[in-house]
Amino acid sequence: MEPSKKPLNVLIKQLSGNIAVVLKNGCEYKGKMIKVDGHMNILLEGATEYKDEQMLTNYGNVLLRGNNVLYIVLEGRH
Repeated sequence: MEPSKKPLNVLIKQLSGNIAVVLKNGCEYKGKMIKVDGHMNILLEGATEYKDEQMLTNYGNVLLRGNNVLYIVLEGRH
């Protein structure tokens, strides 16, 4: 796998971009990714929590632990 296609490198390129993170428990968080580390822990700013496509709560900053992440959706940059 070429270096730029590694998952962590792809996430680092998306810093300051909007993403959606779905956790193993089915909760989804959307927000602006501020930081990511080697364990795929993600810090979101202005995060919103969704469950079954219904918004539950607005948060300021949320730290999502990497081992709870099921998948990540990156928003395309224009």
